[in-house]
Amino acid sequence: MYNFDEIIDRRHTNAMNTDGFRSYIFHADDSMTFPYKDEEFIRMWVADMEFATPDVVIDGIRERLDKRIFGYTRVFEKSYFDAFAAWCKRRYDWTFEREELVMSNGVIPALYELVDYITKPDEKVLFLTPSYAYFKYAADVNHRDYVCSDLLYEDGRYSIDFEDFEKKAADEKTTIFIFCNPHNPSGRVWKEEELKKLAEIIEKNNLWVISDEIHCDLLRKDQQHIPLGKVMPTYQCLVTAMTPSKTFNLAGMMISNILIRDEELKEIWLNRHYNFDHPLSIAAAQAAYEKGYDWVEALRDYLDENFRFTKEYLAEHLPKAKFHISEATYLAWVDLNEYFEPDEHLPMFFAYKAGVLLEGGNMFVQHSDGFIRLNLACPKSVLAEGLKRICEAVNTKHTEKYLGE
Repeated sequence: MYNFDEIIDRRHTNAMNTDGFRSYIFHADDSMTFPYKDEEFIRMWVADMEFATPDVVIDGIRERLDKRIFGYTRVFEKSYFDAFAAWCKRRYDWTFEREELVMSNGVIPALYELVDYITKPDEKVLFLTPSYAYFKYAADVNHRDYVCSDLLYEDGRYSIDFEDFEKKAADEKTTIFIFCNPHNPSGRVWKEEELKKLAEIIEKNNLWVISDEIHCDLLRKDQQHIPLGKVMPTYQCLVTAMTPSKTFNLAGMMISNILIRDEELKEIWLNRHYNFDHPLSIAAAQAAYEKGYDWVEALRDYLDENFRFTKEYLAEHLPKAKFHISEATYLAWVDLNEYFEPDEHLPMFFAYKAGVLLEGGNMFVQHSDGFIRLNLACPKSVLAEGLKRICEAVNTKHTEKYLGE
C-alpha cells in the first residue's frame, strides 16, 4: 500500500541531508573533497527520512494552496487542537487542555527560548548524557552552565543513574531539566517505573522540566510511549514538546506543539515569542494528525524490519560491535569501541573509507566516544549497501593494522 522502497533523489532541493553535510558534519565548505562523488554517498546521518511524506499530508497542503492567499497566519481554528488532541488520546491515552497549547517553529527554537525565559544567568541546565547536542546548545546560547548526568551503560543497554541524577538535581543552582523522552541517541523508551522515579526527584527539587517527546510516535511495535505529563498530571513546572516533524518527515515545515501548563510562563511566551505560523505547515500537521495513522503503522513495520536486518548484519560482519535494537526512533546507536581508538573521528573515517555519511559519538556531548548513529529510515536496498560499506571499511582497517604489525 505504501512504497517505502522508493528511492527519491533529494539533491539540489537545498536539503541539509544532501547539500549541507560538509558544513554540518565537517564544518567545511564546498572545497572539501572525498574519494566519492556527492551522489555516490550513502546518507545515514541527519534525522530526517528518505521516505516520501504521506499522500494524505501532501493532499492537505494542496487543499490549503487552493485558498491562494498566504498572509500572516496563526493557529486559531479549534480543529487543529482537536486533531492533535485526538492523536495524543489515541496513541498515548493522554489528554490536556487547549489553553496549554502554543506553537513554535521547531522544538530547538523552543528550547532556546524556554531556557532564557525560565532560568536566571547564574542557574544551570541539567540533562542526561549522551545527549542530543542542542540541549547543551540551549544552555550555551543563553550563557547558562550545564550539568550532565551520565546514563549507566552495561552491555549496550542504558539506564538512568538515579543516585547521580538526584545528587545533581539537588544543587540549588540547577533549576531546569531538559528530558528526552524517548531518548536520543540511545533509543530508550522510558518505562513507567523510571518516569515515576524521575518525577519524584523533579518534584522534590522543584525543577522545571522540558520533556522533548519528538520521537514519541516512532516506537518499535512492542513498545508504548508514556508522556511525562501523564505521569505528572498536576505538576505546573512542566513543558511538553511534540511535533509531527519526525513522524511524518516534515522537519522542513518547522512546526511544533508546545504545551505550557504554567500561566506565567505561557504569558511570557506569548509576549516575547514571534507568534506566527506557516499556513502550509499548519495544513500539513493537521492532515497528518487527522489522516496519517495507518501510514505511521506501516512505517513502523518497515522500520522494525530495518532494525532486525541491521542487528543480524552487524552480528555477522562486525561481531565485536555492541548493538541493541532501539526501542524508539529510526536511529541505530552502535558501539564500535572494540574497533577504534576513543579519539578517532568516525564520521571522517566512514566518509573517506566507506562513502557513508553518519554521525559519531562526538556529536552527543559526552559519554559517547566510539559510537556511531545510523539513520535507518531509508529503503532496504540503501540500508543494505550502507551496512556493507561500513563493515567492509572497518574490517579492511583491521586487516591492514594486523598485517602492518
